[in-house]
Amino acid sequence: MTPPPEDEEPTRVVSSHEPDEGDESESPDPQPTESSAVPEDVRKYERFTKIESGTYDRANEFLRERTYITAREWAIARLCADFRTETGVEMTKIGENLPELVPFMTDTYTPQAVNQARASFEEKVRKAGATFLYGAMSDFFTAEELDDVMYESTEVAKFLLEVEGVDLAVEDEMEAEDRISTVMREVREHSAALRHDEVCCPECGHEFGVDEK
Repeated sequence: MTPPPEDEEPTRVVSSHEPDEGDESESPDPQPTESSAVPEDVRKYERFTKIESGTYDRANEFLRERTYITAREWAIARLCADFRTETGVEMTKIGENLPELVPFMTDTYTPQAVNQARASFEEKVRKAGATFLYGAMSDFFTAEELDDVMYESTEVAKFLLEVEGVDLAVEDEMEAEDRISTVMREVREHSAALRHDEVCCPECGHEFGVDEK
């Protein structure tokens, strides 16, 4: 099923009737309200609280300028990770309570639409990863240029995590950046070896030129 369009209008919510003060007439047994029908774990969910409702377009514009993913894919991928159980992802719960979970999402989704958004997110991450690693391994960038790419990417990723509600300590940020830099140096070293004219036999260790018979 095709997910709802990204320019969808917010869903209008009608509050339940509140009795007038001084009304002493007997009232019927209270009916379940909208809030009581929301699962407890949904009511306690605190991610995306830094984004106000009705800001989907702004979030989407930010992501489109800096990543391959949309705001819809970002939010649903996060929800699928947080509402994963031993038997799978609670896609029905996510779809039915999407406006309650994410302030800038204005309508409910079917489980099929949730699954489609998650699959789209994963596909884009894989393609972006392959593109980045090829650029890093192909010697198109100098070490300094690659550091700049990694710095910009890390800053965007940290911002998205902070918007989700993750509290990043300065020490943790520095440690993560050091680990990333170490990994990228190893990528450059190994990719340089792959591009080298000398080839080493994995069985005997003999090195020979690529043109050697």
